[in-house]
Amino acid sequence: MRFSSFLTVRRLRVGAVAPMLVVAFLAAGNARAADPPYDAPLVRLAEILGALHYLRPLCGATEPSLWRDQMEALVMAEAPSPERRARLTAAFNQGYSGFAALYRSCTPAAVAAIDRYLDEGARLTREVTTRYGGDVAPQR
Repeated sequence: MRFSSFLTVRRLRVGAVAPMLVVAFLAAGNARAADPPYDAPLVRLAEILGALHYLRPLCGATEPSLWRDQMEALVMAEAPSPERRARLTAAFNQGYSGFAALYRSCTPAAVAAIDRYLDEGARLTREVTTRYGGDVAPQR
């Protein structure tokens, strides 16, 4: 699947979204500097994944661990320092708990939030891979 197809994904085709998030950030590489230049968008993406992990099942999606699994894959691909790992995990948990504190059932606002986060995740992924995809070589 081409990366550009990520942009056309909506709620009904969410299965195509999650693998593209990981592929996109894998393509960006995993620099070993204290904070890579794409760290802020990556932290925001972690928060989005946490929100989707809570909201998607709340609104009837049958993918109970998809977004958490994608977060795990992203962290494994990054191989972050303990501090960065904690920051990414905290962002994921913040995205999850922020919606868990407010929503007990699926509402039109929850559906709108899902759509917004899918769009923002696509935008962040596109921007990071476009800007940093060829500049940073993965180190293993």
